[in-house]
Amino acid sequence: MNEFKIMDLMNDIEYGWVDKYNHKHIDEYDNFDNDYILQSPTDLIKSKLGVCWDQVELERYYFNQTDYEIKTFFIINSNNTTHTFLIFINNNKYYWFEHSFEKYRGIHEYSSLDELLDDVKNKFINFYSNDNIFIYEYDQPKYNISVKKYFEHCQKND
Repeated sequence: MNEFKIMDLMNDIEYGWVDKYNHKHIDEYDNFDNDYILQSPTDLIKSKLGVCWDQVELERYYFNQTDYEIKTFFIINSNNTTHTFLIFINNNKYYWFEHSFEKYRGIHEYSSLDELLDDVKNKFINFYSNDNIFIYEYDQPKYNISVKKYFEHCQKND
């Protein structure tokens, strides 16, 4: 399996979320903070609907079946707008693997991790018009956790 096959496998995943009652939500976030739970990769494959948090865990699942070194990052601004993304390293190059942020969907190549993180940060700032940004590297969270637990997990290395 390679990165292009993984992107193909992600193509039937839509952006939205599934709540703790197993109801699907597209373009509706009224109860997100109270009702969202992080889906497992298996659950996301079944529901075909997930926010970036869910999608990165499916990406992690697929990339763990490759020889690539991967890292995952959580970006947040002062308005608590977030995004998560996965990077992989191959032949001393760094790649931003992006599926859920549709405007930037694709595989983007960089010569360093700093260059990659700066680019993602600048795109996030330009999209959300807020320059008070923090980026955290995080490891695999437990599945079926709440928004609050997810934030705590991703920001624990602060």
